[in-house]
Amino acid sequence: MKITSRFAPSPTGPLHLGHAYSALLAHDLAVAAGGTFLLRIEDIDQSRARPEWEEQIYKDLSWLGLSWPEPVMRQSDRLGAYRDALNSLEEMGVTYPCSCSRKDIQLAASAPQEGSAPVYGPDGLVYPGTCRNAAFNVGVPNAPAIRLHMAKAIDLIDTKSLSYHETGSGKHQVMSINLADALTRVGDIVLARRDMGTSYHLSVVIDDAAQNVTTVVRGEDLAEATQIHVILQRLLSLPTPQYHHHRLIRDDAGKRLAKRDDARALAKFREDGLSPQHIRKMVGLSD
Repeated sequence: MKITSRFAPSPTGPLHLGHAYSALLAHDLAVAAGGTFLLRIEDIDQSRARPEWEEQIYKDLSWLGLSWPEPVMRQSDRLGAYRDALNSLEEMGVTYPCSCSRKDIQLAASAPQEGSAPVYGPDGLVYPGTCRNAAFNVGVPNAPAIRLHMAKAIDLIDTKSLSYHETGSGKHQVMSINLADALTRVGDIVLARRDMGTSYHLSVVIDDAAQNVTTVVRGEDLAEATQIHVILQRLLSLPTPQYHHHRLIRDDAGKRLAKRDDARALAKFREDGLSPQHIRKMVGLSD
């Protein structure tokens, strides 16, 4: 089966070995199946995105020997599509405005509640529902965030579980999502922030569908977020791709690489005279 995979970096810093592994793996899977490898620039956070980092992405990936169809999709050009999706969810009655700051959420989650400990989900602390339960907040204009009302969303889906195909870890398996668990362990995730017009969860779902992505290749650190994406896909009547969650590239101390790890930036390896073949070997991929 021909597949369409994608690599979707954010232009907020240099690409490192972990990015190289994900991009090469997505590219190799597509090529092996006679499919298509896409590049997408996830630049919704305009406060951190920089044109020079976007140019560096193109340079680094080209040096690795990767190519992709033009033009490249850039999220900053697609705010209208995200707004349309958000409007659809609002018409379904599964959203509400939220004015809570991160500090507000931490305080509410840490408050004594019959001895129960705070619950952590894909986005960190599971939102305690402060604005969901506050009638005065309904319809507040210019709220800092719009959240998904998970309970109403699950009622609308009207099934106990959803499923998706996982092709990572060397085997193909069907993963089941218990929606009752999602209610308590995921909660009311943010769909859009006022300063961005969207969120990672909403934009990635809309963009994967728009690009007909059949195989999402990304790190295992995002595996837990997949249940959010499958729920949004069902609500918005979008196809659910296969997901390939790969191992993470770590430093000598076992810590996951981040963009601040400039010592492992691809540009530095290139300046030091290493070749793309060296990079492949360093991340555990054969030529």
